[in-house]
Amino acid sequence: MTRMRNTITTFLKLLFLTSICLLSEYNLVVAQYPGKIFIDKNKKQNIDFQLVWEDNFDNEGQPNPRNWTYEYGFVRNRELQWYQPQNANCANGILKIEARREKTFNPNFNPLSDNWRLNRENAVYTSACLITKDLQEWPPYGYFEIRGKIDVSQGSWPAIWLLGTENHWPYCGEIDIMEFYRINNVPHVLANAAWASQYQSQASWDDAKIPLSHFMESEPHWTEKFHIWTMYWNKEQISIYLDDELLNEIELDKTVNPDGSNPFTSNQKFYLLLNLAIGSNGGDPDQTTFPVKFEVDYVRIYRQLKATDY
Repeated sequence: MTRMRNTITTFLKLLFLTSICLLSEYNLVVAQYPGKIFIDKNKKQNIDFQLVWEDNFDNEGQPNPRNWTYEYGFVRNRELQWYQPQNANCANGILKIEARREKTFNPNFNPLSDNWRLNRENAVYTSACLITKDLQEWPPYGYFEIRGKIDVSQGSWPAIWLLGTENHWPYCGEIDIMEFYRINNVPHVLANAAWASQYQSQASWDDAKIPLSHFMESEPHWTEKFHIWTMYWNKEQISIYLDDELLNEIELDKTVNPDGSNPFTSNQKFYLLLNLAIGSNGGDPDQTTFPVKFEVDYVRIYRQLKATDY
């Protein structure tokens, strides 16, 4: 029995080492939760990370108030939903953000206003946007991992993203680890970063737009499953992955605001947003069956400890 155990142990060690070698060919991640090793092929380094924050949504009911607050009402992009906290709940270890077709009165209604947030008397849809602002914020760099499932129904626009805490948008910087919406009525998964351009209130973008069909070709049931979005962020670049497939690599030597600042290499902190918007880029939801859901299993954020050459 001892010889058999030793044989099995040796086999498992060889299997693990072989996995690292294979993954390094594709610049992927080897999970060692609660730590993590990232194989950076470009630098020929093994990079050790330590978990610094997570939410596994283990509580029942409202998300943990020590981690999350909310946006309210009509917020951006002329979207159709009214954001409210009651559309976000945790059950069985899953955060569920639920968009509903329900009429809600706009308490800020002003028929004489030119502001779209004010001149809509009612909202026809409700949803939720969770944010960690002023509760959980992180400096640049590290490794971010989110496991979730998105609803690809017409009108759905879910997102996992980060905003800087200093200055206004887009000077503060924006990182979209995940967006899903329609481009010319074709569903796409996006991975982006934005910073300020020379034109006031307009952003410069480095965006990747991948048709949903790309993922469906290899996995016909893709939309029915949970997937893992990850971001590796160092001083040179931001790399965004979906199920270990590189979607976008953003070089940070070009993400410079007109005033010379760089939101992604500065000392400012960033906060996380999880939201499910309806309409606008998501498309017309009129024929969609509601509720529409965006589900999140966990969020984990790691800081780099050391890098070892190989």
